[in-house]
Amino acid sequence: MNKMKLFLSAILAGICISFGGAAYLSVESKVLGAFLFTIGLFAICTMGFHLYTGKVCFVFDHPFNYLFEVLLIWIGNFVGTFFSAHLQLLTRYGAVLAKNASTICQIKCSDEILSVFILAMFCNALIYFAVDGFQNNPHEIGKYLALFFGVVVFIFCGFEHSIANMYYFSIADIWSVKTFTYLLVISLGNAIGGIVFHIAHQIVTKAC
Repeated sequence: MNKMKLFLSAILAGICISFGGAAYLSVESKVLGAFLFTIGLFAICTMGFHLYTGKVCFVFDHPFNYLFEVLLIWIGNFVGTFFSAHLQLLTRYGAVLAKNASTICQIKCSDEILSVFILAMFCNALIYFAVDGFQNNPHEIGKYLALFFGVVVFIFCGFEHSIANMYYFSIADIWSVKTFTYLLVISLGNAIGGIVFHIAHQIVTKAC
């Protein structure tokens, strides 16, 4: 895939995550919100879009230039979530979404850096489980259960997903040096969590 198509695919993935985020912000039930958020990763996996948190898990399975592709995907995801969030702010639902997102963002930004980093690692362990399960589970139902449980559990547990946070920070319109720093820390935590879990999985699989 050439760089422009990759970038466009990443933008579309960011927009898909914004749909999941908007659904989560639109309901009072945390359980229902976690369930509805799965629409984002479901759309991305079934349509073949590129999401940073899924692709970063496999950096050591590719040549060095794959790192630049992952960075391009991260930027594209940012553009997609930012663009979609600001379009949503122009609608009659924008104020409600922004208010609900602000509450979530206040909790995130009042947390310690180490805490959000660890929560981000846990998040991408589950994302790896979801993506790898979707790609490799031999049973059709199992593929979608992997997506469902991977996303629902990380949302319900409050783990930190960098692309979802791009959307929440954008819809709440609270971008600052602090929020961007938190986003970078969460992105790094997502990378380490996904990579470590993938490597550990490979070691165990080969050992068996």
